[in-house]
Amino acid sequence: MWFGTGRTAQINLGFSSMHRSGSALIRKLGLGTGLVLIMTLSACGGGGGGLLGTGLFAGGGGGFASRSAQVPLEEQDAATIYQQGEAELENGRPDRAAALFVEVERLHPYSEWASRGLIMAAFAYHADGDYENARIAAQRYLDFYPGEEDAAYAQYLLALSYYDQIDQVGRDQGLAFQALQALRDVIERYPDSEYTQDAILRFELAFDHLAGKEMEIGRYYLRRQHYTAAINRFRVVVEQFQTTTHTPEALMRLVEAYLALGLTDEAQTAGAILGYNFQSSPFYDDAFRQLTGQNLSMEAQGEGWLRDVWRQTIRGDWL
Repeated sequence: MWFGTGRTAQINLGFSSMHRSGSALIRKLGLGTGLVLIMTLSACGGGGGGLLGTGLFAGGGGGFASRSAQVPLEEQDAATIYQQGEAELENGRPDRAAALFVEVERLHPYSEWASRGLIMAAFAYHADGDYENARIAAQRYLDFYPGEEDAAYAQYLLALSYYDQIDQVGRDQGLAFQALQALRDVIERYPDSEYTQDAILRFELAFDHLAGKEMEIGRYYLRRQHYTAAINRFRVVVEQFQTTTHTPEALMRLVEAYLALGLTDEAQTAGAILGYNFQSSPFYDDAFRQLTGQNLSMEAQGEGWLRDVWRQTIRGDWL
């Protein structure tokens, strides 16, 4: 079932307020003590050299002037690598943090830190805007640790990695559909998780976004008097996205397009559906003026796909 309700919702479409900061997630995992160790090692460590001047730690910004950072990662234990990742997150370098968390799981796959490193890698990649790698890490977590406590969070991160790109893809709506599926998985697989309500809200917004894109293209065709192409877009909204905020306008635009083609039965039926469901909408007033201006009524007429929608409306099966 779709989870659209037709209500509007205002939330940040980027990294949401519900989405945890790195330190908050670290506290949740009970792993926030690593910075103390790092600070202690830093006080004992020397200057540059080792890994600090090249590769992952190149580029200044403080880095790790510690003995652990100068030892190759292959020779460090999982906890030490993980703690360096924590510190990179705290210092606002999620890209470096992600690389370290990945190494925890790669170098110590059978340790208790492996799953923690993987979920934190997904988090850090997402924080860095590296959505593809965030999806890879989150999916790997779900594949290897489906029964762990943070599986719900991994699925939520997977969904966000699609959702947060919706406004970046122009008219290509593939990511929006993938976001809907991934959000649905959060809702259906983890109904009692703390992420479910946010997933429902984002599902509705993504659903509304898709309808909005159909409307945008339909209006484009309508302005250029490509009425059949416009009708096809508005029909998608009425039949597939009827619980979104765009449905009243879609029905009014159908009235406009059908009248332009001289198809008065279809125009009146679209007006009848609009009047039955959205009489308080300003789009109803517009459709009413268009129809009565041609001595037509807002009553269902003839047969066709709109008449089927009208019958569904009367039975209570539509909206």
